[in-house]
Amino acid sequence: MVNTLFIDAEALVIDKPAGLPVDRPKDGTPALADMVDDLRFGFQRPPGIVHRLDRDTSGCLLLARNHGAHRRFSAAFANGEVKKTYLAVLDGVPEAEEGVIELALSKISTAAQGWRIIPAKKGKPAVTHWTLLDVKDGRALVRFEPQTGRTHQLRVHAASGLGLPITGDPTYGRGGPTMLLHASHIVVPRHNKPAIDVEAPLPERFGAFAHG
Repeated sequence: MVNTLFIDAEALVIDKPAGLPVDRPKDGTPALADMVDDLRFGFQRPPGIVHRLDRDTSGCLLLARNHGAHRRFSAAFANGEVKKTYLAVLDGVPEAEEGVIELALSKISTAAQGWRIIPAKKGKPAVTHWTLLDVKDGRALVRFEPQTGRTHQLRVHAASGLGLPITGDPTYGRGGPTMLLHASHIVVPRHNKPAIDVEAPLPERFGAFAHG
């Protein structure tokens, strides 16, 4: 069972563990979509998944507990009203302490490698604010605040925008036992209630950074 970070009559925020896909993958791995019945918490219908995190990304994931809330939350994401903050460990240390990455992204697919996201001038605009938080053993802990929500945006912006892939990234970096990317904070405005404002603690897999 996943950890619940927030719950009320219309919203549920869970701390999705790394390694758990949101949607059912072709390889048959158990997914969050298979577990929503266990997240009803007394409601007749299971909650609906509002947005997505990559399989290897942990942290705050929003679900809606009724259809009306799902429409409102989806619109908030589409309109760029949702504030998301991620923490990541990079394979190296940036030269600056903060900055903005503006790098348009496009999806490509090949028979040999499958699909991936690449920087492309004619791609969809993508903007990420970043801040250096800590350095340990030649690696940096950074805060990412994406202003757009493109697929694999932070992973490609780290690897191609900063020149420093996220530690453990199997597609855009060197790979490893686990990717160190965590959705640490989400703020979702609501017109009729206080905003949903939730933080997920840094997981143990972040090692010394989780205990600093």
